[in-house]
Amino acid sequence: MSQTHNEHNLPSSPGTPRWVKLFGMIALVVVLLAGVMLLSGGEHDPGRHMPSASVTEVHTPPVDHQGQHP
Repeated sequence: MSQTHNEHNLPSSPGTPRWVKLFGMIALVVVLLAGVMLLSGGEHDPGRHMPSASVTEVHTPPVDHQGQHP
């Protein structure tokens, strides 16, 4: 028994860096939020940001000529 009590408690590797754990937690949260959005049934697709086929006409407001005299 040439080893002391403290040598048995030391880990053989330093462990996972803090930035790796943080990146993993952020990635997990993003994946979970995306899953919730997809499963919620809402309109969360690329087509949501495009104009629909029924909106092809440009409407302008009518001009009020009553208050103007030539």
